[in-house]
Amino acid sequence: MSGESKRSFRTQLAHWLAELLLVFLGAYAAFWLNGYQQHQQDAKRRDQILSSLEEEAEQGVANSQVEVAKQEKRAAEFRRALAAGEMPPLQPLTFSSDYNASDVSTLLQAGGLELLDVKTILALRAAESTIRGGLSQLTHIEKLSDQLIVPNLDEVILFFYDPATKQLRKRFARYPDALQAEADFFHQLEQAQTLLLQQIQAERKRHW
Repeated sequence: MSGESKRSFRTQLAHWLAELLLVFLGAYAAFWLNGYQQHQQDAKRRDQILSSLEEEAEQGVANSQVEVAKQEKRAAEFRRALAAGEMPPLQPLTFSSDYNASDVSTLLQAGGLELLDVKTILALRAAESTIRGGLSQLTHIEKLSDQLIVPNLDEVILFFYDPATKQLRKRFARYPDALQAEADFFHQLEQAQTLLLQQIQAERKRHW
């Protein structure tokens, strides 16, 4: 191969290598940009999810604190009157909730499982478990109330109390415990929601 041919080959090789490098750099830049954009989108989505969860948790804690105070007062007042022999009237035990188990599942399926910290997901599931367990117990109490109390609301007070002791008859004896159960549920819920709120705030702080 002549010297001129060698120079031509080297020139072509250099051009080819330069083009190959440019293609590689272009592909790498596109890959990096795509990854960066995806990271930004994930970060935005994570913050949206955490912001929504934080708002709900804050509201949940506030509502639970109100309910704890109200139900504790109700249970304590009944026990006080019962201990004093005042034969306080029994009221139907009814409970309502707007809880929907599919709400959290939908949120997690919409990206929460991939984007949220494991500790946050565990705290969220712990709060969910507390709600489901508590509502199951309260539903059982409401059913008993519908069977034992509601049909007898027109009865005189001694239908519920032993006149000799002024204490609840045996089949109504757990009424004070039922009142306390509702207070206990909201107290447990407040604790679970507080832990969830703290974990959400910790995760948001790490990703700022």
